[in-house]
Amino acid sequence: MQPSKSLRSALIIVFCLLSFGISAQTLTTLSGQIKNDLGEAIPGASIAIKKTNRGTTSNSDGYFSIPDLMPGNYTVEVSAVSFKKTSETITLKAGQASTLNISLKENQTDLSEVQVYGKTEVQEVKEQAFTVNAIETKQFANTTADLNQVLNRSAGVRIREQGGLGSNFNFSINGLSGKAVKYFIDGVPMEILGSSMSLNNIPVNLAERVEVYKGVVPVQLGSDAMGGAVNVITSQKQTNYVDISHSYGSFNTHRSAFTGQYVHKPTGITVKGTAFFNYSDNNYKMKGVEILEGGKRNGNQITDLSGASFVTTDTRRFHDTFRSSMAQLEVGVSNKKWADVLYAGLGYTEGDQDLQTGFEQTIVYGNVNRKSNALSGMLRYKKNNLFVQGLDLSLFASMSKDKFVTADTLLRQYYWDGSWTAKAASEMGSIKTLSNIIRPRTFTRANLSYTLNEKHSFNINYIIDHLKNESFNELLTPSDDMPGIMNKQILGISYQQQFFEEKLVNTFFAKYYGLALERKKYVDQSYQVIDSRYNNYGYGIASRYKLLPDLGIKISLEHAYRLQEVEEVFGDGLNVQPNPDLKPESSDNVNLGAYYGLRFDKHKFFLEASGFYRDAKDFIYPVPDQRSKALKNENKSSVQVTGFEAELRYDYSDLIAFNINATYQNAVNMTKFGNTTSTTYEATYKNKIPNQPWMFGNANLSIGKNNVFGKDTRLQFNWFTQYVHWFYLTWEAFGNANGKSTIPTQVIHNASLSYSFKNGRYNISGECRNLTDDLAFDNFRLQKPGRSFSVKLRYFLK
Repeated sequence: MQPSKSLRSALIIVFCLLSFGISAQTLTTLSGQIKNDLGEAIPGASIAIKKTNRGTTSNSDGYFSIPDLMPGNYTVEVSAVSFKKTSETITLKAGQASTLNISLKENQTDLSEVQVYGKTEVQEVKEQAFTVNAIETKQFANTTADLNQVLNRSAGVRIREQGGLGSNFNFSINGLSGKAVKYFIDGVPMEILGSSMSLNNIPVNLAERVEVYKGVVPVQLGSDAMGGAVNVITSQKQTNYVDISHSYGSFNTHRSAFTGQYVHKPTGITVKGTAFFNYSDNNYKMKGVEILEGGKRNGNQITDLSGASFVTTDTRRFHDTFRSSMAQLEVGVSNKKWADVLYAGLGYTEGDQDLQTGFEQTIVYGNVNRKSNALSGMLRYKKNNLFVQGLDLSLFASMSKDKFVTADTLLRQYYWDGSWTAKAASEMGSIKTLSNIIRPRTFTRANLSYTLNEKHSFNINYIIDHLKNESFNELLTPSDDMPGIMNKQILGISYQQQFFEEKLVNTFFAKYYGLALERKKYVDQSYQVIDSRYNNYGYGIASRYKLLPDLGIKISLEHAYRLQEVEEVFGDGLNVQPNPDLKPESSDNVNLGAYYGLRFDKHKFFLEASGFYRDAKDFIYPVPDQRSKALKNENKSSVQVTGFEAELRYDYSDLIAFNINATYQNAVNMTKFGNTTSTTYEATYKNKIPNQPWMFGNANLSIGKNNVFGKDTRLQFNWFTQYVHWFYLTWEAFGNANGKSTIPTQVIHNASLSYSFKNGRYNISGECRNLTDDLAFDNFRLQKPGRSFSVKLRYFLK
């Protein structure tokens, strides 16, 4: 799709600004680490450069970085709660990054006083005008958790998996789920890196923190995320490090992860590598499933059903092996006059998955398999203070090709004990297929921001996303003679203002959503290519006001659109049928919240709460089709979501950390009439959207102690409990009270114990999930694994 005239004009203006800039100044960076007398890192320390407005806070490891400083002599002042303030003088030289490591002495005289203290990056993210939760992954680094499991402990987030490791999942934020939620890695859409790059595959060690935006999403992410967004932040430190881990657990589950970086300081040349490998038999016990007993048999084949009958029993899954892997290498330079960052990268992902069930548990497969692979190349560039002070440019471009092959070639009907009977159709209810999907993709993102002064700043973000979809059955034809094409353009512009010494922050924004679709549709007894174009405009505002340094209220409002995704329009060749008639969905989103932080002595409290409202039109949601044994996405005229969430966190030094959160959300079908000619209300009018939890909560407790078995050691115990209230699996209007299908209330407990020595270089941990071996359900009442155990070894060197 060609850019519209207005978009072309906007781009011309942007590039003219770049063309007429003046030559760049030679700037430098000051970084370092803040520790106490014992050599322990001090998080949240305030670092300020006197007689300037520049400063920052140290992260969880005590590190800090202040970029874009002019050469010269400076006095750096460092302070932290319970420590004596100190100052040091440093000379910064042009083009040379400088390091300043400072040790603070404990101040015993003011331990009982309530003080204003420096904030970590996570704390600063939480205090944005947007409704956002930030999770620091360091606390989970020695567990076997993937990012899905970490995020599932967050307020307002519910992730419903369809089984064990590698299974499909549904991610929900404040009642909006599926493709309404977008996923990013360092601001780049996750899907362009390959199908194996999903939250349930990525080990927690690969992320430094995760940000969850609820409802309203910043322009910088360049997204049509109507329900929210998840942005995985990896380490951006220009340091050398290696992080290697491997875990082994129940059901023959192996998970390996590697991330490392080498920086050649004299030249700024950087090499960064990331890789992971996941494997599991997923042969956990299925409880209370039906199998065929009796009849005549030849091995696993039931040749005569005479006398056979269904009985309920427990049995193990037998065809659910999963394997995925990823490797990515980036090479580039940093801290140059002409580039803060210039990296070129190459990535490869691969997956191999046996399919055990369809979208519901009564559908059993015994030989269906899917293989996938993706190759991607990428280039990213960043330069702060480009031509003029305050003008920052960030560019990202990638080309990728994703391939899937789904094999369904046996004319069989399988049962849960592995037995089968012959039938006229394939396992998935069709002809024999080797279903191929090939999706080449080109993605480009440009972000330009300009800080006029301390009170006013601007941001422009523009993406172009071009994707081609080829789908064909290899047993019938060697290629797709009518491939589909999807072109997306999203332009976002924002203006931020700060008043009253940054107490009041307002962000105004507007977005353009452009989509062009070419897809085949069966019309008049033949396939035809249908061309559709959608142009939509969104807008909104996010505001925050600080009543006190650690007490604030915030509100965000948005009129947003969510464009159709490739799987919804073209299908996934597996459990989702194509729907060429889908339309974009829209929503009016409102978030209203408040937060309060308190710290005295070594105690730290943080409380946040928010209410939300979503009014979605043409809401896209999956509908089960019993005939085809698959799902098909459809537009629902109107869905309204209201809810409330709250979270309380408490920390005592580095000894105890506890948090508890709860979420209530009410997603209701507000479609009165099924079509324009109907005068009778739909039976499901004002019904809750089925197969979606409406009340849930989490509790987390961490107890740890340093130097238990010697110097530079740490012993830590973690406990995590999750509660999910019962909810309807199908529309509550259908069926009698006793026969309605529900997913029951669940309380699941998990525990882990880890030990680190040599100051975190060597780590070992043991973990138990579903400690009480309760029956766990999630999406469409598909059983999840029962009690499982795992052990993890991790080596971290920096």
